[in-house]
Amino acid sequence: MSANAFQQLQDLLQEIEAANPANAEAIEQFRLRFLGSNNVIKPLMGEIRNVPNEQKKEFGQLINKAKEQAEAKFDALKAVAEAAAEKSQAAGLDITAPGEPIDLGSRHPVAVTLNRIVRIFERLGFVVAEEREIEDDWHNFSAMNTPADHPARDMQDTYYLRNSTEMLLRTHTSSVQARVMTSQKPPIRIIAPGRVYRNETISARSHCQFHQVEGLYIDKGVSFADMKQTLYYFAREMYGPNTKIRLRPSFFPFTEPSAEMDVSCFICNSKGCRVCKYSGWVEILGCGMVDPQVLINCGIDPEEYSGFAFGMGIERQAMMLYTITDIRLLFENDVRFLKQFSSVI
Repeated sequence: MSANAFQQLQDLLQEIEAANPANAEAIEQFRLRFLGSNNVIKPLMGEIRNVPNEQKKEFGQLINKAKEQAEAKFDALKAVAEAAAEKSQAAGLDITAPGEPIDLGSRHPVAVTLNRIVRIFERLGFVVAEEREIEDDWHNFSAMNTPADHPARDMQDTYYLRNSTEMLLRTHTSSVQARVMTSQKPPIRIIAPGRVYRNETISARSHCQFHQVEGLYIDKGVSFADMKQTLYYFAREMYGPNTKIRLRPSFFPFTEPSAEMDVSCFICNSKGCRVCKYSGWVEILGCGMVDPQVLINCGIDPEEYSGFAFGMGIERQAMMLYTITDIRLLFENDVRFLKQFSSVI
């Protein structure tokens, strides 16, 4: 029996070496015969118990050789077949045919508006400053002249971190101003764009998260007139060369005096429409001269330096620019809505 098993192995080795399947089906048959779960080599492995002890090693080596040669032959046949298939496919490819169209994405209207605002202020020498969204109470409130018992805190419903009264999701990017003022010496000329969070009911006009751009300029001799001219330049660049502005007295804890700035309605040319509530004016930002106490809090001498600050919501600017009536559209990522901005850069 052992002599017959040796002969069968020799015959299988010769068959493996001589095999030359011509197509994919024949290659698969080769695999099943020599490498499948019921291959022809497997039964011979049981014959090793009938082989004399002095021949067991030789018999085992022949079995391993048959398996290895079968695997090598199959890999070689498979590689040749795949190469031939690729060559055949390439031969049938018309390289002169037009390519498949690729759907390009579009910029988000908030990103488009933010980039536009940043470019305007960069032309005035402002540099972008970015900071953390999880902030401590001091940089977010106290440094900005808003101590724990200040009534202005009631204006902003804050998301505090769980089990913490010190760490919170920033309610405005004024915290970036505080960090810059405590780490840099004047002159300072920055804009601080970023996402902010407030615990507000989500509706067509408000959201619990939105984006702001705040600006800060501190140097010797900075005046209210400097602020007015800076913001007038911004309004004309943003909304058109015929845009007019007006400043109305207001209150912010970190500026004094403070103002709200309106621009003449660019939708109706100040004739009156739904966007401007038929007043001819649209409010776009808050501003004011930096309160001396804020400078003191951040280690800047108010006797030597003065400055102005301003802040605006990016979503509000985007909604006015593109006549969007529901702020929720800016956060829902509806492709049908976003595709309308595919031509905007």
